[in-house]
Amino acid sequence: MKALLVLLLVCTGVFAQQPEPVVQTPVQYSLGIVPQQSAQKLAGMWIPVIDYINEKTGFAISFATATDIPTFENRVAQQDYDLVYMNPYHYVVFSESANYLPLARDAHKRISGIIVVRKDSPYTTLEQLYGKTLAFPAPAAFAASIIPRGQLAKENISINAQYVNSHDSVYLNVINGLFPAGGGIIRTFEHLPQVQNEQLRILWKSKDYTPHALAVHSRVPEAHRRLILDALLSLSESEDNTHLLQGINFTGFIEALDSDWDDVRELGILSLSRPYY
Repeated sequence: MKALLVLLLVCTGVFAQQPEPVVQTPVQYSLGIVPQQSAQKLAGMWIPVIDYINEKTGFAISFATATDIPTFENRVAQQDYDLVYMNPYHYVVFSESANYLPLARDAHKRISGIIVVRKDSPYTTLEQLYGKTLAFPAPAAFAASIIPRGQLAKENISINAQYVNSHDSVYLNVINGLFPAGGGIIRTFEHLPQVQNEQLRILWKSKDYTPHALAVHSRVPEAHRRLILDALLSLSESEDNTHLLQGINFTGFIEALDSDWDDVRELGILSLSRPYY
């Protein structure tokens, strides 16, 4: 009787093998961060934000950077990254040549170039740097290299430039006395450990410009761009997320427009091959 019941159940499909549930793989994207600081430091800053975006969107966005700014520039030029956090000059160039679109930027902060010296340095004016060798992150680092070098050239202050790959390297080289001065930006200067920041002094500061862009490649569907943007905008909606914004030294995100960087375009810097204007 039991055998007949089992046979009946099998025939009616009750014991038929159920199909395996379909496991959907999350959409994978890469977010390339300009290497103004060490990869370890950048990962510590940005991965919590990326984890938040992934939780909100269901995507699998991964952190990426490069060993130095020129390598990063090459990867952006080759359109390796799906999303990119890059300086204003990079955005102006790569929005034209590599199909990157504006997504978001800092809501309130603007970017300023600076030249720093040791706190105990005898230098108090730019003119005193004439003939010296200064440290800069990379030729196309907008506010940390192009703007300071442009100002020096404008004032006919001839200097030699040595590129040391990152903002942190500039600051450490100046602290250690390997260079009398170097170029950076307010944001990375403020993000230095206090013990390092206290050993430096800002000798010169530029005017303000539209800050770095968080851009997205045109291959990312518009619906996905919107989801990522909504996640970024939601960071400002709760005080529980304040630590995430502080971790990347942001006041909050707003949606970016291509025209936001017209102030950079007005400088007439048209290609990465021009070290300064």
